Amino acid sequence: MKIKIKRYTREPEIKEATLEYEVDLVDATLLEVLNEIKMKQDPSLSYASGCRSSVCGSCSMRVNDKEVLACAYKVQDGDLVEPLKNVDVIRDLVVDMDKAYAFNQKAKAWQSSLSKGIFLTQEDEKINELQSDCILCGSCYSACPVYAVNGEFLGPFALTRVWKYVSDARGSDLASKIDNIQSNGVWDCTLCNECAIVCPQGISSKSDIEKLRAKSAQHGYMDPSFGSFGGGFGFDGSPSF
Repeated sequence: MKIKIKRYTREPEIKEATLEYEVDLVDATLLEVLNEIKMKQDPSLSYASGCRSSVCGSCSMRVNDKEVLACAYKVQDGDLVEPLKNVDVIRDLVVDMDKAYAFNQKAKAWQSSLSKGIFLTQEDEKINELQSDCILCGSCYSACPVYAVNGEFLGPFALTRVWKYVSDARGSDLASKIDNIQSNGVWDCTLCNECAIVCPQGISSKSDIEKLRAKSAQHGYMDPSFGSFGGGFGFDGSPSF
């Protein structure tokens, strides 16, 4: 079985190359194949991994233009393996996730205060139970096409976390969180659903963003493109970013 891996190095100068490797493995995961290559063919190959159980999210990468977890994906002959998009590549398949994680801070994606005396029911817990399963793999961040035109977009990664806290019945700062996601936030999403397709946990950031838009409308906000009559989706079919 042959696979291709996009290699990337910075030192002594930036170099990119796509190399082909052949391994004698059957029904193997991508992580098993990468381990085989590193141990027996090319010790310089760099990639990240951790739990090997689809829990830590550290082995996320792209295969044939789609984000996967290397520990879960079963390799097919001819696969092309690449690092995640929209992030800086450190070396080969290892990327720097600091920029993606920084959007959590910009979006204030945390529970800053809780109202006292409110107890959650089982129904309350189920509202954002799925969002709590996020493993921080960054697949949704990589798959999002908006970053090609707006590098400051808060993105599905951060906005799903915002919805997790906005939907918490104990939250006491709902208005400020909604205010904070209007610029480069909920209205910049194209609702393409690419984030949901690649999420290994089955989280739909598209759905979460739609719910955040509804919350925004309740607080008096609206899609700014509606005021341009033709500058956004729904009027002339042309996207506006």
